[in-house]
Amino acid sequence: MGLVSVKRKLIDIPEETFRKLSIMAAAEGNSLKAFIENLLITEASFVNDEEIYRELLIAEPEGKILASAEEQTAFETWLKE
Repeated sequence: MGLVSVKRKLIDIPEETFRKLSIMAAAEGNSLKAFIENLLITEASFVNDEEIYRELLIAEPEGKILASAEEQTAFETWLKE
């Protein structure tokens, strides 16, 4: 299995949520960190590319603009290098 790139992110969660997640993690025999990481990985696996693209079109509307013929040619030339 190849190396997987990971990102670190500091998050803030309410005390009550922290307590509940800690109990859930302990019930599964996991650390809270491992438990939360697994929850996030599992949740992200359910998102498909169409949903991501749809959200990107809303959040980043400049992605809807087609490349000009000049930009397309430059990109194709770059790909061949």
